[in-house]
Amino acid sequence: MDLKEVMAINLRRLRHAKQMTQEELADRAGVSARYVGAIERADVSASVTVLGQIAEALNVDATVLIKRTAVHPHRSR
Repeated sequence: MDLKEVMAINLRRLRHAKQMTQEELADRAGVSARYVGAIERADVSASVTVLGQIAEALNVDATVLIKRTAVHPHRSR
């Protein structure tokens, strides 16, 4: 799983945990809701700048968004 997919999973999980819509997150982060959706689907890679904006909007450290939470023994890194 590449970092784009890791961020997609973590972003969706964190946004849901904070009970935010994609639109609310987008507004707080200063990006479009379409872009948030594309990041959550792993269709696009967020820039470091956008990563920081989203982390700030979620009130988390940016590293939380790109941290791998589970290791899959049969997949290579």
